[in-house]
Amino acid sequence: MKAFSIERYGKQPGRLIEAPAPVVGEHDVLVQVRASSVNVLDAKIAKGEFKLILPYALPLTLGNDLAGVVLSVGAAVRRFKPGDEVYARPPQQRIGTFAELIAVHEDALARKPANISMEQAASLPLVALTAWQVLVETAKLKKGQKVFIHAGSG
Repeated sequence: MKAFSIERYGKQPGRLIEAPAPVVGEHDVLVQVRASSVNVLDAKIAKGEFKLILPYALPLTLGNDLAGVVLSVGAAVRRFKPGDEVYARPPQQRIGTFAELIAVHEDALARKPANISMEQAASLPLVALTAWQVLVETAKLKKGQKVFIHAGSG
């Protein structure tokens, strides 16, 4: 399969490589990636800014968000079947959405809403998770409270 990978940290550009197909564990879902978003996190990982706290093995296929179609499922998967449209933010230990295929644990996947495109679905997971963490976990926002987001375009 084709994947976009970096061979070392720094300012060097990544490159398109031929990579082995992912191994599908019993709780994994094999997804054909139809769309993936590019986040600041991907650029920071590529530059090596997180190498001390996220010690990835190189070469590394980047990508933290995806939308796609289920191709197959592991033996223990019950919530998804081939043909399902899904989206996800794989766990940080299993990034790699800049590829044709990715194996994702079923707990990290959700069904893609029918009223949004693959591209729209792929743009949501990491930014939605970040917003949730800031508003709910850090700020302890409660139902009924209001938030003013100044210059919230990014």
